[in-house]
Amino acid sequence: MRDDLVGYLLNAIDQPEARRIEAALADPVDGPALRRELDVLRTATHVLEPDREAIVAPAGLAARTLAFIEAEAARRPLPTPRAFTPSADEPGTSPRAWLDRAIMAATALAACVLVGPLLLDSITESRARRAERNLQKTSLGLQGYAESHRVFPTPPDSGPLSRAGLFAPTLVSEERLVADDGTLLVPGTSLDRGGGFRIPSLAELEAAVGTPEFDKMVRTMAGDYGYTLGHRDASGTLQPNRNLRREHHPLMADAPDDCCEKSSNHPGGIHYILFEDGHVQRVFQDDLHRDDHLFRNHAGKTAAGTDPEDAVIGDSHHQP
Repeated sequence: MRDDLVGYLLNAIDQPEARRIEAALADPVDGPALRRELDVLRTATHVLEPDREAIVAPAGLAARTLAFIEAEAARRPLPTPRAFTPSADEPGTSPRAWLDRAIMAATALAACVLVGPLLLDSITESRARRAERNLQKTSLGLQGYAESHRVFPTPPDSGPLSRAGLFAPTLVSEERLVADDGTLLVPGTSLDRGGGFRIPSLAELEAAVGTPEFDKMVRTMAGDYGYTLGHRDASGTLQPNRNLRREHHPLMADAPDDCCEKSSNHPGGIHYILFEDGHVQRVFQDDLHRDDHLFRNHAGKTAAGTDPEDAVIGDSHHQP
């Protein structure tokens, strides 16, 4: 929660997260402690306030800079390239104006070179942390469902509703997941940028079977994440997704792309995997299939595993 409070204080989180933190701050039980911690953080970051304001250059700085440049040029004259010789007939093209432009251009270039990569890294890391928190939040809903039903959400053995992404409408219908709060979206993906994402309920999904709307629903109902396709026994029957709390067995992950070799959710080949015991792990592309292919079973198919230890993560529309 401390990271969330820092983001809230610096206005660096999205609206759903901000509303969640405000609700926690208003909570009669936990709110007082959180408000005290927020006050401590606000006091600690107060010294940074001057840095948020625009820096005003000292009076006469430009004139002194130009005088220094002119003095250096007089001391060590250099030939002026003909292509850059200003014309006296053109307004605003005096040597001083050209020097002002050169200084401004050099400053802007230095800012881009020095600050640009740091800013990009900061944005990327912030999005990654938010995606990880969303996955942990979904894990709480899945664990709660498993405690009530003794199994994780499991699709039917066959039929149009037999899809990996059915877990999302299942959790929404039991009010363990909010349909439109963006929990199943990864910041920056096309689904996130498009806006208006909403997970359908089971009733809405069942009512749409056989319509073009159903095809759209099953492709997007799990957002940017994939879910376990379970496994089939020797007779070919799909087995319930039991919660054995295995720390090595994937339950959810960033959804695979069309080739089912990797996900395109994050830059740099990062993948987040939620395991059966509830922990989330960050894995890079080179290590994704080191022990077992994440998106294919032992027969090389994106389908239910061939045995209880054959974990396969399918996209929302994939069938076991």
